[in-house]
Amino acid sequence: MLELIRYIVGQFAEDKEHVDYRVEETEDAINVTVLLADSDMGKVIGKQGKIAKALRTLVRAATPKGSKKYNVEIKENDTL
Repeated sequence: MLELIRYIVGQFAEDKEHVDYRVEETEDAINVTVLLADSDMGKVIGKQGKIAKALRTLVRAATPKGSKKYNVEIKENDTL
């Protein structure tokens, strides 16, 4: 599933070297945090969050039944 997220984010992010992915697994979910450069935030989130919402919908649809739920969060990478 992380490969799907990387592929989609890679299509919109221009500064691909500074995209970082953090995965945390809890008892009932897998949380994926996408850390982006400030210049890529608007491109990946999209107008009114449409791209981010579509990304979450695709991830939800691609998750097999009975497996853990994926949560995708997009944040600015403060270390840049």
